[in-house]
Amino acid sequence: MIFDCYRKKTLNKTKKLSYEKSMSLRLINGYENLYVGAAKNSTPLIPRQRGTMPYPTSGGELFVCPPLAGQGEDACLHRLEACAVEGISPFPTNNKDRNFQVKSITIKKSNPLKGEITVPGDKSISHRAIMLGSIAEGDTTIKGLLKGEDNMATLKAFRQMGVRIDEHKNGVVAIQGKGIHGLKEPEDFIDAGNSGTTMRLLTGLLSGQGFFSVLTGDKYLRKRPMKRVVEPLSQMGARIFGREGGNKAPLAIVGSKLKGTTYNSPIPSAQVKSAILLAGLYADGGTTVAEPTLSRDHTERMLTYFGAEVKRRGTTVSIAGGQKLTGKKITVPGDISSAAFFMVAALITKDSELLIKNVGINPTRTGIIDILQAMGGDLKIVHQREISGEPVGDILVKSSKLKGIEIKGDMIPRAIDELPVAAVAAAFAEGITKIKDAKELRVKESDRIGTMATYLKELGIQVTEFDDGMDIVGGRPKPPQQGAIFNSHGDHRVAMSMIVAGLATERGITISNTDCIDTSFPGFMELLEGVKRT
Repeated sequence: MIFDCYRKKTLNKTKKLSYEKSMSLRLINGYENLYVGAAKNSTPLIPRQRGTMPYPTSGGELFVCPPLAGQGEDACLHRLEACAVEGISPFPTNNKDRNFQVKSITIKKSNPLKGEITVPGDKSISHRAIMLGSIAEGDTTIKGLLKGEDNMATLKAFRQMGVRIDEHKNGVVAIQGKGIHGLKEPEDFIDAGNSGTTMRLLTGLLSGQGFFSVLTGDKYLRKRPMKRVVEPLSQMGARIFGREGGNKAPLAIVGSKLKGTTYNSPIPSAQVKSAILLAGLYADGGTTVAEPTLSRDHTERMLTYFGAEVKRRGTTVSIAGGQKLTGKKITVPGDISSAAFFMVAALITKDSELLIKNVGINPTRTGIIDILQAMGGDLKIVHQREISGEPVGDILVKSSKLKGIEIKGDMIPRAIDELPVAAVAAAFAEGITKIKDAKELRVKESDRIGTMATYLKELGIQVTEFDDGMDIVGGRPKPPQQGAIFNSHGDHRVAMSMIVAGLATERGITISNTDCIDTSFPGFMELLEGVKRT
């Protein structure tokens, strides 16, 4: 299948734009759901509703997306990721929706990675700092807040509910807390963007408010399951309505009087646990959540840091309703999920040595370190300390010869977000790596099991996919002779994992739809380029 792409070109003194043909691209395997505005030699099809797709392509046909074609921008207002290899738009449009702005990155085999780096603030902690600071009494200041798209969605949500949040030039964020019952009804939908944490935790927090609210998100988030939080919250008296019986966003929440509950979660999920605990602050009586294995505990730690009494025993956590929170000064450590990409990059890139400073090493999050050490990776944690209730350390990592291991059971929730890049490490290891009990990866920003298995196969790695994981026979990934193009499917962790893979492959690879990286790691490529040694 061939697509013609166009780039902007300024015409004359009137500053009107025209569009010149940039390239024709033959589509390779690995793309699906591609749409165009018109078939060649035919009149452009104009969709009935702006932003909808006129028809799917079926392969073997020649398509073009003509510039305007006399029909206005609606004629070609469709996503065409095939043009991502040059990072240009396949059609003229002023639409600001990032789903129509396609960006790609080509990565080639790298020289050794050397130096000291600091990764952006922890995404999970940043979300919770904004939320608890907003409902605390008094001022909260946050240093090191991650200003990725996901966290900015949370920040904007609380501004919509009347909270004053100031972003200072020195990077410090100041929140004037409104207290537990001080939030105001938002005038518009709250858009969580791509952030599952924003949507699920706010669903819990908003359930006990005295007002109506609606949560929505981008097309990826609207596909993700929400019943896992809606059902336990409904048991507390919450009134939540959504598509597919409350399983898909948008979610409409009618604030209600809540009652405490005891919930035995069938899955270890920090988002489920946190949504229930936040609702528990507004409930009559106590609220208890029990998990099969312990998920990340940032919410419990931060609630305690803000002055709430939280009782913890093993995998069970309880909170009493009606407690007030007090504003605090918070320093957010670096995100271990972001550090993981550089850990694996240094391990698989010959003669590399990196020191990653100020990383959060919460024991519910350090599964990736345990995994990489078990694979034979040379990683050490140095200068350990505690900041704002969270353990922090520096991670020294050196290139190593890796071996296959089994990753399963209690290890999975401690490394759930890092498993895509762990799969990349497995592709470069000697022997077989087995990933089990990770079915949760199927319902992340993308189907991370299916996507990573497919992409590693395209790099020549033998992979057997299972419902809850995969077996990876390590080797030396080698893209096809003509190179390879991989679509991130809007998943930031898939995008960065494949970039890491490209650092140690013999031929360059291209990753398309990489705007999503900014949801968790703005500046990722700049930081990576900074540690490459020429």
